[in-house]
Amino acid sequence: MRFLPLIWSGICRKPARSLLIFLQVGVAFALFGVLQGMKTGVEQLIGEARADLLLVHSSLGFVDSLPIGSLGTLQSVPGVKAVVPVELFGGMYQKPTQQMGIVAIRPDEDWLSVFTYTVAPQDVAAFEKSRTGTLVRKALLEKYGWKIGDRIPVVTNVVKSDGSADWTFDIVGTYTDSDMAGGTDVILIQYDYFDVSRVSNKGAVNHFNVSIVDPRQAATVADAIDRRFANSSHTTKTESLREMAQVQMQSIGDLGFLIRAIVGAVLVALLFATSTMMMQSTRERMPELAVLKTLGFADRALFLFILAEAAVVCVAAAAFGLALALIAFPFAARFVPGVSMPIEVVAVGLGCAAIVALISASVPAARAARLNIVAALASR
Repeated sequence: MRFLPLIWSGICRKPARSLLIFLQVGVAFALFGVLQGMKTGVEQLIGEARADLLLVHSSLGFVDSLPIGSLGTLQSVPGVKAVVPVELFGGMYQKPTQQMGIVAIRPDEDWLSVFTYTVAPQDVAAFEKSRTGTLVRKALLEKYGWKIGDRIPVVTNVVKSDGSADWTFDIVGTYTDSDMAGGTDVILIQYDYFDVSRVSNKGAVNHFNVSIVDPRQAATVADAIDRRFANSSHTTKTESLREMAQVQMQSIGDLGFLIRAIVGAVLVALLFATSTMMMQSTRERMPELAVLKTLGFADRALFLFILAEAAVVCVAAAAFGLALALIAFPFAARFVPGVSMPIEVVAVGLGCAAIVALISASVPAARAARLNIVAALASR
């Protein structure tokens, strides 16, 4: 600790150069934090996606409907725990900019097991009893200042039997959703009320949510379901939430390779830049280092001084850059819901910064340790 002032004086000898190194390292590790944090966060989200929750939809995609009559067939498949029909459509509250998603479901027994929703027991009971009831995301409730008991008008593209596209629902409770992919502006309504009230596409659903007994048997149960409908007029494709998340990530390419390539290129460029600056700094300070050796400082002490200077600057700058990345992630999560930067990325980043510092300063530090006092003082 007693040598810290000496290390600090070496850093502050050329403030502009030290600041330039600090900014270079800070920006590099801010990029490292964002990219590596995004990769780790996405992998974490995929790992947390439920493998025991299957989505059964048309083999032509989610745009094609399935008949509600398929419910009995799905319930008879071995390994299936519960099945709930789901219809999806959009709505507008008051003005075009206030769009929301509407999920029509049938709250049969054990219906919550086929969703990632969390609902209070009293809200579940109220929803099951009310044909026109709706469960609203807590964030949406706060957004519009709604409260339990309010009636909300929603304009949709689904025409009712009376010729109107205006629907009214009664808020009977709230819910939260651990799956952030669907967004926050979503309400749940009763499928039976919706289906009997609409004019067209009666008896059809967008897909079925299916929970299974054993997550390890997800692929087997999915194949069994698809075989049941293989020769029907409505062939199906069954996927688990985790499988769908993995497919979505693969559709944008090898994210891991892309991020590793970018981070690797940035760190190599940073290594060359910091090495060049450290060599220049050490070359300018040769007479000063010779004086320190004259005063009795050992070769190993000078070697460690140079390494310590580089480590202090690089680690401090990396901490600054990673802090910026941490601050940026809550804003990024608004556009990529659920993505966050795990704390282990910070530890890896600081470790990488220390390695960059040691490598970039090793050559000038070795040169300082082998310094010839007479030659260095003569060049002054």
